[in-house]
Amino acid sequence: MPGRPGSAARKGVAAQLAACAPALPVLIVSVVVLVAVLCGAGTIWLPLLAAGPALAATTGGPRGVLQVGLLAAVLGAALGTRDHVPGHELAAVLSALVAVTLASGLASALRARRERVLAAVRSVAEAAQHALLKPVPATVGPFQVAVRYSAAAAEARIGGDFYALVPTPYGVRLIVGDVRGKGLPAVGTAALVLGVFREAAYDEPDLFAVVGRIERSLARNLGVDDFVTAVVVGYPRAGQLEVVNCGHAPPLLVRESGTVVTVEPDRPAPPLGLRALTDEIPSLQVLPFADGDQLLLYTDGVTEARNQVREFYPLAEGLARHVSDEPADTLTALHEELLAHVGGRLHDDAALLLLRKPAASASGSAWPTSSLKPSSPGHAGIRRETVRFPPI
Repeated sequence: MPGRPGSAARKGVAAQLAACAPALPVLIVSVVVLVAVLCGAGTIWLPLLAAGPALAATTGGPRGVLQVGLLAAVLGAALGTRDHVPGHELAAVLSALVAVTLASGLASALRARRERVLAAVRSVAEAAQHALLKPVPATVGPFQVAVRYSAAAAEARIGGDFYALVPTPYGVRLIVGDVRGKGLPAVGTAALVLGVFREAAYDEPDLFAVVGRIERSLARNLGVDDFVTAVVVGYPRAGQLEVVNCGHAPPLLVRESGTVVTVEPDRPAPPLGLRALTDEIPSLQVLPFADGDQLLLYTDGVTEARNQVREFYPLAEGLARHVSDEPADTLTALHEELLAHVGGRLHDDAALLLLRKPAASASGSAWPTSSLKPSSPGHAGIRRETVRFPPI
């Protein structure tokens, strides 16, 4: 015997509500109804129907919350009528259910608004990142290049670490650095350094002059206790790199043979912004850079990353393990190992920039080699050395 038209319409509406409402809250409501039907305990189980719209507020929008709340109210009224619950008790339960639904709907609307605001902030952060830390192509001049950057605050996308690599009339030039401090002030200082570097790298034929312009700009704009550590590198001619280290972590040079060399500065130099406080000035080091050689620049967020037993990440050993002819593959392996070392999340900004001179490129004239002094031993089977070149 066919059902009545009104019953069919009600079933159709219920089916639409169930289809549109979030699955998990509907499942919760269904379990409560099933328990109430099996136990027949009247108002004991009915208040638990409020768990449906409350849970829907965490997973869906206001519309989904209201749908789950309406479904729970209809089923609660049907159960109360079936079990002959007194009218005033059933009214109190349904009123509480309506109140929870309305409050959950409001909470869901506020959550959706916060998510929209966060999405807008992330969009702005991504735009700022592309403006400050411009994407580096896989090939720049005669080099293969790869970059990995991780901000400690994932929502921020950018932090106080910075890098830039630009081809200029005087060869490829690059900078990697770290601003003291965190947050928006550090991002502003990083933007200042990058802006000055990009202009000076094109204008100044001498790498020291590039560093000097950054120093003068920071001296005018930084606070008394603020400073920036940085390494500035130039490739003025084939087979030769120039390096100026301003209080930054020493780069790692990987010979084609796989030997990892720590490029220590000839003499300590103050970070950028502090030169007025000391008589020390940075030295310019000249490195032979043959076909197949690689240079890794990084920030202290990499080398100061600690594991659960407070051990620093051994970057030189990791680089020797994962070095390959593809800089992108090398940095991917290093980054994954770094995250595994710290347990999945970095607590400081970290930047890695790897430069490689492909062996297939035509090499320049031979460059005199300099003496290499062994440093402390690292990973088994890996020879770590410190290279010191006389300043120019």
